Amino acid sequence: MRLLNTQTLKLQEFDTDIPRYAILSHRWEKEEVTFQDIQNLQTASLKAGYAKVWNACARARNYDFEWIWIDSCCINKESSAELSEAINSMYQYYEDAVVCYVYLCDVSIEFHPRNPKSTFKDSQWFKRGWTLQELVAPRNVVFLDKYWVRIGTRWTLRDVVSAITSIPVEVFEGRDINTYSVAQRMSWASLRETTRAEDQAYSLMGIFGVSMPPIYGEGGAKAFMRLQQEIIKISDDRSIFA
Repeated sequence: MRLLNTQTLKLQEFDTDIPRYAILSHRWEKEEVTFQDIQNLQTASLKAGYAKVWNACARARNYDFEWIWIDSCCINKESSAELSEAINSMYQYYEDAVVCYVYLCDVSIEFHPRNPKSTFKDSQWFKRGWTLQELVAPRNVVFLDKYWVRIGTRWTLRDVVSAITSIPVEVFEGRDINTYSVAQRMSWASLRETTRAEDQAYSLMGIFGVSMPPIYGEGGAKAFMRLQQEIIKISDDRSIFA
């Protein structure tokens, strides 16, 4: 696992004895800082996404985290082997993090999420495929608005988040997602979108506890078929056919 030092913004590999770390969940925007970019901070600082990396590190530092994991720059996506490993491990990365910071670039804390005027419920973050696992896997989730101001936590806003996502509030109170049927868990992802068709399936591997090599170019239908086959191998839940 590769982590970013929150003070130096240098990457370091950890094979064993992984230190406590924070993790960032966000929607990808223009000019995200990549693994290649972060090797040279002068180059990285010229990209719009650098502010996101800097602010995430600053937030983590304020809470005594020396390390953070950010998907845009901690994965070398030019390596197909590394990308495959990261996609298969990502649920675990979020589950093992001490805290997950959810950065909502299209939300302002001007109104509380329970206020009808709030833009919290309309955030595109709730509509993305990959963010489903990023919502349910971590132990602690903190929502931050576009100015990096704390909105609340998954726990304090569990009723609001449940209403937005149709995920039972009990999930946010600690109930194991494996106690829900395959069909129920599939339904949580039904209205979510991904940029690449195959990611509709790949983003659900952790939700169902399965692994498979991503094959970009195979198409969404084939990827989903492979996902179903992997689920059937470990589950006799017939609701998958629904």
